[in-house]
Amino acid sequence: MELVDLLKIFAVVALIALVLAAVALAVAIRKLRRIRLPADADFFTAVRAVPLSLVVGLDLLDLALDVFSAPIMWIVLNRTGLQALRNTAAIEALIPITGPIPTLTIAWFASRLFNLGRAYDPDVIETVQVGPNEFAPRPGAR
Repeated sequence: MELVDLLKIFAVVALIALVLAAVALAVAIRKLRRIRLPADADFFTAVRAVPLSLVVGLDLLDLALDVFSAPIMWIVLNRTGLQALRNTAAIEALIPITGPIPTLTIAWFASRLFNLGRAYDPDVIETVQVGPNEFAPRPGAR
């Protein structure tokens, strides 16, 4: 097998991964609109709260674009309010050899299997104390 054939195979794999990443991220962003994470959420709390399609989409994006996916991941996760996930995903994307390894997907399964982080409860309303024994919903919370 020549180098040109090998590069063509890599290009096709990258293109397919990029298309699948776009589809998975589009599906995930629709689901993310309903998720409100606490301001002090850590990485595993954020990973437990997000849908599987988001982490699979981010891993496919990392496979397709390698280190060039870091700015895209940063923007997507920042716009969706997932700062706890943003930093770790961007750093992982900057490491060149981790592209083929689905690290975020592994973290998603590990967080559920080993109960890492706090469980996400969509019915909890975050509050701020406005007086003695008096609380109000946190701005931006539902």
